Amino acid sequence: MTVNIQTIKDIRSYLSAELEELYPPSEAGAMTAIIIKTLFRGSGISIYAFPETHVTAKQARRIKEICRELKTGKPLQYVLGETSFYNCSIRVNEAVLIPRPETEELVDFIIKDNRGYRGRIVDLGTGSGAIAIALAVNLPGSKVTGTDISQEALEVARKNAALNSAEVSFLNEDILDPSPALLNMTGLIVSNPPYVRTSEKKHMSKNVTDFEPHQALFVPDSDPLIFYIAALKIASRALLPGGKIYFEINEAMGPEMIDLLTAYGFREIELRQDLNGKDRIIKGGING
Repeated sequence: MTVNIQTIKDIRSYLSAELEELYPPSEAGAMTAIIIKTLFRGSGISIYAFPETHVTAKQARRIKEICRELKTGKPLQYVLGETSFYNCSIRVNEAVLIPRPETEELVDFIIKDNRGYRGRIVDLGTGSGAIAIALAVNLPGSKVTGTDISQEALEVARKNAALNSAEVSFLNEDILDPSPALLNMTGLIVSNPPYVRTSEKKHMSKNVTDFEPHQALFVPDSDPLIFYIAALKIASRALLPGGKIYFEINEAMGPEMIDLLTAYGFREIELRQDLNGKDRIIKGGING
């Protein structure tokens, strides 16, 4: 059946009907709002106040293209090629993870915990650059470096830094085998490394497992803390006295992470829950 999309109201009706079998009404409605906001950005029209506003043939075709991609299970952020993260615009593709609200909570904690900080920050496993960029924008006196093993991810991160006018330097680094360039002294280290155990994959939605980069998601059940240990080894050499480290973690690994930070000499360890009440963020400090 040919669908004639002529107005904003038609877009809403079309997407609601097309997505109802894939998503609950509330989620489909939220996705529709994001799609319309993205498509009509900078057009000068009020998409909510004037639902009878006419759309162009090109915009109507784009809506149908977006819908076709969504029906394959592809995440909306990849379909649109962008997302919002801590008031920053972040471009994404299948070379990088889609930034999550939990990671915004991590960034918010770091910013509020370090007001006025003007030293060096290192983001290990930067991916899209979202964490590094948000910190650079919101802690403007700091000097931020993001690292990643993936050259494709670093290309995305560099473009995102430019898009947000953020001063961030990027290094191609394997934290399991760090170069001397990664061991320069720093006051803050942050990392959201792969932490989903392979056995947990079966509980995840297919739009994550079929599209997002597994290298950035999964760790073996036999060694689930491998990247945290690597980061702590780097921190033990690179953190200045009084320095701090922040991690996003697997909700099931809170007690193990407390033990791990303690074993590496960290004090003032703080385990925090996310908005869903799950262990998600941990912080540790090195004595000054």
